[in-house]
Amino acid sequence: MRKEDEPTTYNILFVCTGNTCRSPLAEVIARRALEQRGWDHVRVDSAGTSAAWGAPASTGSLEAAAEIGLDLSTHRSQPLTKELVEQADIILAMTPSHLAAVEAIEGGAQVSLLGEFISGPGAGEPIEDPLGGPPEEYEEVRDRIVRAVDGLLDRLSAILSP
Repeated sequence: MRKEDEPTTYNILFVCTGNTCRSPLAEVIARRALEQRGWDHVRVDSAGTSAAWGAPASTGSLEAAAEIGLDLSTHRSQPLTKELVEQADIILAMTPSHLAAVEAIEGGAQVSLLGEFISGPGAGEPIEDPLGGPPEEYEEVRDRIVRAVDGLLDRLSAILSP
């Protein structure tokens, strides 16, 4: 049984297609941002609407993460499941098709496009798949995700800041 003074866990889920590019980047970016804020009561996960179990992060995402000091080498993909949706307090989708896939599962969590948390250029726009593109596309996606995660956590700080 939980003690009254123990913090509850807030669960964030990032969703893309294969869970090898965008959502794993968002997951590690969010974990570092949460650590920097001292929010150890928030759990982060990622999944894909068409993911297989156990695929590693794409080379482009591994390299884009490494450039900013993040490690995706242990990431293994997982498909989006009803259980993941039901456990999440907020689900951030990369594109409208991911949003629709999450909403079709009906888990009750708040669901939004991650791009809605970006301010300035690119605000509200989907975060498109860089799969197979040049390193610059992965870097652009990574940088947009960093901005979106910062915006998300700024918005959530009113309820999550310890």
